[in-house]
Amino acid sequence: MLSKIPINIDKIKKEDLDKEILRASIIAELDAINLYEQMAAMTENEDLKKVLLDVAKEEKEHVGEFETLLLRADKEQAEEAEEGRKEVEEMTGK
Repeated sequence: MLSKIPINIDKIKKEDLDKEILRASIIAELDAINLYEQMAAMTENEDLKKVLLDVAKEEKEHVGEFETLLLRADKEQAEEAEEGRKEVEEMTGK
């Protein structure tokens, strides 16, 4: 699990700092989603399972919020994400 920002802030250019913060935030949220969903799968307590899955769902919303800001801040990321979407549609026909 993450307990600190996985980048060396001192080595990041000032103009890239916000993008790196957003990427680290996305990583942290994805890590939390994985943890909550794994724990939900392990427990037999239905109340605990329900709460863990609800919290995981909230974390997924946070990923979307950070991703939206990242795509605004990093045009190359936005372009490559769009290319990736198109490739998946071509490969899957969906």
